[in-house]
Amino acid sequence: MTIALVGTGCVAPSTTDAPPVAGAIEVLSSPTPFTQVNAGPVSAMVPEGWEARPPAEVGFRGGFLASPHPERWRRMDGGVPGMSATWVDATRIGMPSDFYYLAATGPLLANLTESRRCRAEAPRVFVDRRPEFSTGAPTHGDYVARGEGTCEVRGVSTRWAYFVAAPGYGPVHEIGIPASGLYVVVAVAPEGDRAASLLDRLIRHTSFGGSSVEDLVEAVEGRSRAR
Repeated sequence: MTIALVGTGCVAPSTTDAPPVAGAIEVLSSPTPFTQVNAGPVSAMVPEGWEARPPAEVGFRGGFLASPHPERWRRMDGGVPGMSATWVDATRIGMPSDFYYLAATGPLLANLTESRRCRAEAPRVFVDRRPEFSTGAPTHGDYVARGEGTCEVRGVSTRWAYFVAAPGYGPVHEIGIPASGLYVVVAVAPEGDRAASLLDRLIRHTSFGGSSVEDLVEAVEGRSRAR
């Protein structure tokens, strides 16, 4: 199973002199079977025993990956449980915000959602405001969605779930990380009775700049708390 975690990986940062976006990783124990991982403005709860590492291309991508086997997860080795929570610093990439919309709705997760070895279940699209590329004027699309499904890799069944947001200049841009052009959370677990609830917990307890995934969804649904 191959997961295209960030579709903008081929785009170079706008400057090589700026310090990397990814912050130092902090792991905090808790009385639950989960530990808290903080990586700069990104925070999440992961199962005990998972190791957290910085993402690849840390020059303009912040966040972390976590897995019992982080190097295998980094290589996208099929059947390995883990999660990745990342964001892209749009201020460091010379790319219009509309292209984040294209990444979020197209190639970003295509190896999960369109692979012959994987079955995607109906995604929940919370907002899909397509930019008008033909007008020649900036129209700033935004897109927020969650999805899930299963894959069969070398005889191993896994369940996966994701959250993706391209905030554009919509309501999601008003919370979270002001510089972010893209948020991506992907989680994978062995298929089983508790897999779906585990993946849901991993995604719901991920936050960016103090705003949880649920906060980002509520923002586009018009139910955000007064700030």
